Amino acid sequence: MRTRRGTVLGSTLTLLAVPVLAACSGNAEDDVRSAAEAFLADWAAGDTAAAAGATTDPAAATTLLEQTATDLPEATLSPELGEVSVEDGTASVGWTATWDLAAAPDWSYPATLRLQEADEGWDVVAEPALVHPELGEGQRLLLERRLPERAAITDAAGQPLFAPTEIVNVGVDPAQVTDLPALAAGLSAATGIAAEEIVADVRAAPAGQFVPVIALRRPDFEAIRAQVFDLPGAVFPTDTRLLAPSPRFASALLGRVGPATAEVLEETAEDGAPVYAAGDDLGLSGLQRALQEQLTGTPGFTVTVVSADETTGDTGREIDAVQPVPGEPVQTPLVRAVQTAADAAVATQQLPTHLVVVRPGTGEIVAVSSNEAAAAGNALTGRYPPGSSMKTISATALLATGTLTPQTPVACPGTFVVDGREFENADQFDLGTVPFTEAFAQSCNTTFMQQGLQLPDDALAAAAASYGVGTDWQLPVDVFSGEVPADSTGTTKAANAIGQGQVLMSPAQLALVAAGVAGGTAAVPVEVVGAEPAGPTPAGPDAAVLEALRPMMRQVVLSGTARALTDRGEVYGKTGTAEYGSNTPPDAHGWFMGYQLAGPQGDLAFAVLVETGQSSSVAVDVTDAFLGGLGG
Repeated sequence: MRTRRGTVLGSTLTLLAVPVLAACSGNAEDDVRSAAEAFLADWAAGDTAAAAGATTDPAAATTLLEQTATDLPEATLSPELGEVSVEDGTASVGWTATWDLAAAPDWSYPATLRLQEADEGWDVVAEPALVHPELGEGQRLLLERRLPERAAITDAAGQPLFAPTEIVNVGVDPAQVTDLPALAAGLSAATGIAAEEIVADVRAAPAGQFVPVIALRRPDFEAIRAQVFDLPGAVFPTDTRLLAPSPRFASALLGRVGPATAEVLEETAEDGAPVYAAGDDLGLSGLQRALQEQLTGTPGFTVTVVSADETTGDTGREIDAVQPVPGEPVQTPLVRAVQTAADAAVATQQLPTHLVVVRPGTGEIVAVSSNEAAAAGNALTGRYPPGSSMKTISATALLATGTLTPQTPVACPGTFVVDGREFENADQFDLGTVPFTEAFAQSCNTTFMQQGLQLPDDALAAAAASYGVGTDWQLPVDVFSGEVPADSTGTTKAANAIGQGQVLMSPAQLALVAAGVAGGTAAVPVEVVGAEPAGPTPAGPDAAVLEALRPMMRQVVLSGTARALTDRGEVYGKTGTAEYGSNTPPDAHGWFMGYQLAGPQGDLAFAVLVETGQSSSVAVDVTDAFLGGLGG
């Protein structure tokens, strides 16, 4: 990107290294140079009156300089003097004009000032050519800035994920409104936007201004057309925007493109000067925002000489141009078929639901999905207790320390007391003494709390870290990698072992844990193909631990809490119900994390979260819909 030299009308004049000489020095060439230098210094500083006063026609010069300031808005002039020529009461000074254009590349050109000898020195001739050598009487400059076509974000197959799409802007023309409360009620019923918000926006809008309510894709507008089209005051101008295949398509990762906000303009500024302008279509979130410069490219511009009289229809003559520089495409590992199946699966739930899918062995994020009820960003950055899905990590710790083997008999009583606090299994089920695999498959809380208390205090955190939990991933779009404390004791330590207590996880990180189990190597998340690694590859559990853990996760599907998935191919996993809050009975999230081997889309690891789902069964249902959507 270019560098900025100063702020508008506040730059330091850059001239040849020649001292400013007093007028009438006896050296005509020095006097001419001094007059030219003073004129340009005043012009560059924005002192139009002083600059115009040093010309042969101050009124004409004032009009010319003010018009130039309008033609080149927010531009900063840095002039550089060249050769001086004096002959018989006239003189010329060559100079180079460099305009630091707002949110555009610099524009430089050679020009000439003509001067005439006056009673008290030299005056600059007030003529259009002093601004630009090709500017004539009755003409002005027309600056047109433009961005290149935005570079593509593509899927794993290299196909662009965003395309120009027709948008219908549902809004209000205040001049046509006959009954504002009735109009607002009608628009609210069709769009879900609060009626009082619509009323407030219309009343606050300046006279004659279009008041936007909601922007809809054409199919979505057609679905409500009959409800809104005949409402007096409702208007529907169309536009084109760069959009993903559907409104929710991997929105947490991809983000969206739209008219630049003040926040984004400030974020992209360099040395306090804007790189982009209001009205530019820029990335507002996700990868579109995180990789703004790479995707947006560099603006260009054209400068045309046109008639100052707009009624002439003069199309003008182009005198200079800088072509915009296109951005560079970004390839993601997203797989359309997987993303589409994930979107359809989360849509089966009315509660906020998230599904993240990761490729074992590579850590590539191949789908990120959240339904309309959910805050999409929480699929990647949400902080939730993982409940019994955490038992995958707890089992890793127990197997790694040699505390248990899959066949070790363990007690699974209905309740268990720690420091005077009673914990229980769902409905206080009691399995008696069973192999550790069975306690895992049936998600026996009391077993894991008893056994977890026997672990060294840092063992659970170490097992989690071996999968990458707690890593500060360096990614374009943040992923919360989870928190598992290493110093918990007593009831908190026992609760941590079943994903309660102080343990937190995001759906994305839990999918990465599942990918680590499936692939045998801890998964480092990949959001952009070919990017620098998001961090060092975690050590991962020993191969022998994973060999013992995988059959336990398979048993969850074959005979345990996820039996609904038995007909979905070779699926492994762990359910989770995570209580939170202070309600009685407590609210709970529903989880399922696991993986499918040799499925229709190859090996896939995933995590499903249904917020306030109360039971893991709802997450299993979403998983079932997802795998079914893949054709498995």
